Amino acid sequence: MSSLYQVLTPAGELAEAIDGRLDESMMINMYEQMVRVRLFDRKSIHLQRQGRMGTYAPFEGQEASQVGSALALKPGDWLFPTYRDHAAAIVHGQSMARVFLYWMGHMEGSISPKGLNIMPPCVPIATQMVHAVGTAWASKLQNEQHVSLAYFGDGATSEGDFHEALNFAGVFQTPTIFFCQNNGYAISVPFSQQSASKTIAQRAAAYDIPGVRIDGNDVFAVWLTMQEAVERALNGQGPTLIEAVTFRYGAHTTADDPKKYRDQEKLAEEWRSERDPIQRLRTFLVRRGLWNDAKEAELIARANEQIDAALAEAESYPKSRPEDMFKHVYAEPTWMAVEQEGELAKPAKKEDIPA
Repeated sequence: MSSLYQVLTPAGELAEAIDGRLDESMMINMYEQMVRVRLFDRKSIHLQRQGRMGTYAPFEGQEASQVGSALALKPGDWLFPTYRDHAAAIVHGQSMARVFLYWMGHMEGSISPKGLNIMPPCVPIATQMVHAVGTAWASKLQNEQHVSLAYFGDGATSEGDFHEALNFAGVFQTPTIFFCQNNGYAISVPFSQQSASKTIAQRAAAYDIPGVRIDGNDVFAVWLTMQEAVERALNGQGPTLIEAVTFRYGAHTTADDPKKYRDQEKLAEEWRSERDPIQRLRTFLVRRGLWNDAKEAELIARANEQIDAALAEAESYPKSRPEDMFKHVYAEPTWMAVEQEGELAKPAKKEDIPA
């Protein structure tokens, strides 16, 4: 149960043949997407430190897990991200400007592009897993060819929602894919102190569904595993639990200090130097004559230009107002919401203002 499925080794070599399963254009797309979202992530951290954005959840180090999984989806599929899965949302079609808006406190940052089913980032731990099962069940009942993909971290597997979601999905054989990015820590608690099971994938056996443990820094393994899970789901064979073993280089959020509970610098350096998802794919592409320094420079310049344009769009957006909290909640506002919004609009009385 402890072995990891791996296709592309940290040295940038193939552990198994991929002929006919993964073409060169997809490999290049994977690399370009991973570089683009890493640059976005670094830019976001700088913006938070400059006071231009609120608390931010970084993901650097987890690019292969998010990019590889999101690339396996089709436009009609449902994506349920946590507060850390903005790379997956961007790859699936969410604009970077919208992601910036979310972290700047705008309600509009959670709006999904037309034709895509990207749910708002879920901050409560594991609740999105139950929602993903619900949409998948609805798709099945309506004979739609859509899957629902729920992202979550290792900490979410200690929540009741995790077990409820897997149980319901197993009983009703819903086309749900549960994608766990196992970073090894639920904020400050190591996995060994929150679970007696050695892996997350083995928990699938309790619900009689497939459980797969993969190298989450190997974008080929992620994409190929997702392809199989999607195919099973669409063929009526039910859900899959995927445990992607990875590591986040930075803090849990920009408000967290990981040095208080682990040797962050040492761990991050080990993973960055030995198992980085981007470097291993770059090594592979260069050896096959598919990538070079000139293409790298052009990619970085183009990505930075896109990020800067998205930031300019987000920062030109009108400032949020308190009454915005009533928007995007109901298709037709309830009488209670109308009444509450009206109360908010009334000028405050002197006696209601605290001394």
